[in-house]
Amino acid sequence: MSGLEIILLCLVLQAAASDLAWRRIPNVLVAAGLMLALALHCYLGGNSALLAQGLAGATVGLLLFLPFYALGGMAAGDVKLAAMAGSFVGPWQALQLALLSALAGGVLALFCLQLARWRGAKAEGMPYAVAIAAGTLASVALAHR
Repeated sequence: MSGLEIILLCLVLQAAASDLAWRRIPNVLVAAGLMLALALHCYLGGNSALLAQGLAGATVGLLLFLPFYALGGMAAGDVKLAAMAGSFVGPWQALQLALLSALAGGVLALFCLQLARWRGAKAEGMPYAVAIAAGTLASVALAHR
């Protein structure tokens, strides 16, 4: 596993923990992760190709989740987290990461609905950073199989 992947996993796990605890993903975490990914791509790449990959990955992550935010189904922090994760992995893996996050999000949604049902309460949102972290972990694991 590369250093970039380890840093990415640490960041998304921290975001998931924050989302579980406070239902917020700190902007400073996402901004620092994005800047770190782009800086590391510049440092490791030596040319603009890796930087372009990072920017393209961030764009893919942003554009795939932005419609859900616009429709009110997702918070802005989740969209920014997906863009940050994409900046580490590039556009193709960002697409894979988004699809795996959506699958994890479906499982998480069923879990949250069942939990609310057991409690006799109404389900109110879910910590989607957990799904993004699971999708990121799965994507990184698939990259190394």
